[in-house]
Amino acid sequence: MVRAIMHGCNGHMGQVITQLVEKDPEIEIVAGIDLNDNHNWAPRIKEIPFDSDRKRMTTVHSLEKSLDGSHHISITKGAPKEVMELCSDYYDGQGAIKSMTAAERQAILAANDQFARDGLRVLAVAYRPLESEDIREDKWDMRTLEEDMVFVGLVAMSDPPRQGVREAIEQCHRASIRIIMLTGDYGLTALSIAKKIGIVKGNNARVISGLELADMTDEELKVALKGEIVFARVAPEQKYRVVNALQELGEVVAVTGDGVNDAPALKKADIGVAMGVSGTDVAKESADMILTDDHFASIVHAVEEGRAVYRNIQRFLTYIFNSNTPEAVPSAFFLFSLGRIPLPLTVMQILAIDLGTDMMPALGLGVEPPEEGIMDRPPRRLSDRLLNRQLLLKAFAWYGMIESVLAMGAFFLNYWVNQGHLNHLASSGPLYREATTMTLGAIIFTQIGMAMNSRKGRGTIFKIKPFANKIISLGIILEIILFIILSYVPLFHTLFNTAPIGFDDWLYLLVCPFIIMALEEIRHRLFD
Repeated sequence: MVRAIMHGCNGHMGQVITQLVEKDPEIEIVAGIDLNDNHNWAPRIKEIPFDSDRKRMTTVHSLEKSLDGSHHISITKGAPKEVMELCSDYYDGQGAIKSMTAAERQAILAANDQFARDGLRVLAVAYRPLESEDIREDKWDMRTLEEDMVFVGLVAMSDPPRQGVREAIEQCHRASIRIIMLTGDYGLTALSIAKKIGIVKGNNARVISGLELADMTDEELKVALKGEIVFARVAPEQKYRVVNALQELGEVVAVTGDGVNDAPALKKADIGVAMGVSGTDVAKESADMILTDDHFASIVHAVEEGRAVYRNIQRFLTYIFNSNTPEAVPSAFFLFSLGRIPLPLTVMQILAIDLGTDMMPALGLGVEPPEEGIMDRPPRRLSDRLLNRQLLLKAFAWYGMIESVLAMGAFFLNYWVNQGHLNHLASSGPLYREATTMTLGAIIFTQIGMAMNSRKGRGTIFKIKPFANKIISLGIILEIILFIILSYVPLFHTLFNTAPIGFDDWLYLLVCPFIIMALEEIRHRLFD
């Protein structure tokens, strides 16, 4: 709800500001004004719409009772300075009309500035009786309706920020996302609001008006953009120039807008964000994203979600890639030993890992919620790749080698426990099938530990809730069940070259997830 405070407007003259509120039934006016009565008392018969260059709008009303001897009246609302320049007289609030002197003009501007410093949006209201020998209806144009007007007063409107905006802006600052306000508001009002909601932190922020911006060179604008800055009284088309300057400075720019004139800036920006409720069709068509609730906090939530999606894709890739190393290393042992070491992992067992056990946990990583502190980091650089060197090294050289050691350890340990030496390794029979089963099991159980490591992101594993991700939890249960089926159901022994394993073997497999999680936690504490 917007609360409008009448300043310098008493008696029946308060009715002339009806046009301020007739499009918004939720606006409350503290002046005893009844909107329906005003429609009857002074119906509108003509309108000159608001124009960002003129900074005002004018309407013509037919009066039931004469005012100052006239049955027609033009009413203008707009920026105080611009409206005041149209006035030769002022209404003193006591029923008298007096000539406007320099002192009154100074007092009006001072009141306007005080309201603006308090973060209020201020409009000035003026009127002019129209019936005279010189003014006829066919002459009701912009010039005749807006000259020699009577200044009525100022309307100071408090439009408090929506709940959650300040917190969202604070999140942006923590995430190294800079916010620049471009508004049609008066400079002091814009600066006050910017400070109130946290866009501006310091006391040396520069306020640049649309007129100043028009006179600035591109280089001067780029210099100004490097500090704290607020743009006030700017035309929508001037947004394009600011966006272009920021992009030339190497910034990734997102722009919000709702009007037709915002379309060029929305199109030029890296991310154009249109208002879904108040936005025009042109703005929506020019934008990359549409806010269904017109709430700034939704943009911040989208940034957080985007970062989470990016991290989840990297989690997914790390999880999928790291299992390739323990799948490839057994074949390397077989090849480089010229067959003296039997193939520790068969082709069907590799397919069981890729198509069976890995699938569900990998999908679960794709829906992992944003990790703690994801909005406390700066944005990634444009040159950063999704599939980068760090990810590949971590997947293949770190996680992959740990899994390979545990998998091959399970293979050789099985021979050592059962035949007491590694001089001659059987390449067929129950002992060989049991050894390959242990290799398969070690990879599956280390992947369970890898799913937990992938969930933790860049933090410590002790901060994650083990069973919060139901898809991963279900995937872990299913891959254990699948391994049990492959190991103990005779139907699959020949096809997958598996065999039942003993209690001691299960102890080894159950320790594998904790080994890979412990090693990753040590690495995190030492190097991250």
